[in-house]
Amino acid sequence: MSTTGNPHRNGTLTAAAQSEPPTPPATEMLKLARPECLRLLAANSIGRIAISVTEWDHPVIRPVNYIFDESSQSVLLRSALGSKLHALLRSARAAFEIDGVDHAGRVGWSVIILGASEEITDAAELRRIENLGLEPFAPGHKSHWIRIRANVVSGRRIVAAATRSHAEEPVIRVPTVRA
Repeated sequence: MSTTGNPHRNGTLTAAAQSEPPTPPATEMLKLARPECLRLLAANSIGRIAISVTEWDHPVIRPVNYIFDESSQSVLLRSALGSKLHALLRSARAAFEIDGVDHAGRVGWSVIILGASEEITDAAELRRIENLGLEPFAPGHKSHWIRIRANVVSGRRIVAAATRSHAEEPVIRVPTVRA
């Protein structure tokens, strides 16, 4: 009797059948609406800035702690003198990204903003934002306040196939494929 195509031989699984990984759940990629992206920006405090300066060979990407200023629709961060501040001021534009991942559930989200970057120097504005409570994680005195305006906001969420909320719209369904 042939056992071709049958994963069982004498009541035990063949090595190939035993080593097949479990099928991960099907997921969907959803586009987040601007209000949901802004809510996520306000609810988090660690992100990455990305700046490209024409004279440099490569973009600068740095993790930073930040606060989202809802009144100006901006990400605020503090910096000392250095390459990050220099790049932000030279380029006058930046990208900023935050994300969250559940590795076990194979789901997550990300939000990206693109906008003008500027150093905040107005005394009244500095007094206002000093009260927002942003304390830099990195050591050293961070006397420069930087604003990245949320001119362009986009976000995506990867969810298990049947868990969409009203703040999300489908972008693409990613079916689970087994080889």
